[in-house]
Amino acid sequence: MAKRQPAVRADLEEVFRTAYPRVVAVAARVLGSRDEAEDVAQEVFLTFGRSAVPAGEAIGWLSVAAAHTALNHLRSGRRRASREEAVRPDPVSPDVADAVVVNDERRRVRAALARLPRKQAIALVLRHSGLSYAEVAAALDLSPASVGTTVRRAESALRKELHRHASSE
Repeated sequence: MAKRQPAVRADLEEVFRTAYPRVVAVAARVLGSRDEAEDVAQEVFLTFGRSAVPAGEAIGWLSVAAAHTALNHLRSGRRRASREEAVRPDPVSPDVADAVVVNDERRRVRAALARLPRKQAIALVLRHSGLSYAEVAAALDLSPASVGTTVRRAESALRKELHRHASSE
C-alpha cells in the first residue's frame, strides 16, 4: 500500500518567491549565519506548504515562524560546534583582536536573546528585521499600540540579561 503524500499549497511557489528574502533575513538576524538562516527558511517553508494559513497572512506567519525556528536552533545548541568554529579568527586577518571581540559580543547578544521571554524575543527580532509596527502587531496578534511597549521592554530585558551575564563572567 503506497503512502499518500500530503497536499502542498498551490500558492507555495508565489509566496516563496515573495517572502523568502524576509524569512532568511529574520532567521539570519537571530542566528548570525546566512547558511543556518537558509536551513531555517527551508524548515519554515516546508511547514507553511502543508498549512492552511491564508495567503494574505503568509508574510507575518512566515516571519514569526522564522524567528521561532531560529530561536529554537539557538536554544537547542544543535549548531554550537559550527558557530564556535566560525568564531575562530582567520590567521590572515589584519586585525584579529577586533574580529574576536565583535564575534564574542554577537555571541553574547544571541545567547541573551535566547534567554528572553519568547514573545519579547520575537517582537524584538521582527522589529529589528525591518517589519513595521503594524506588521509586528499582525504577526504576533498584538495591538499596534502595544508593539512599541513590547519592543522597549524586550530591549530593556536584553540589556539586563547582557549586564547580568557580564557581571557573572
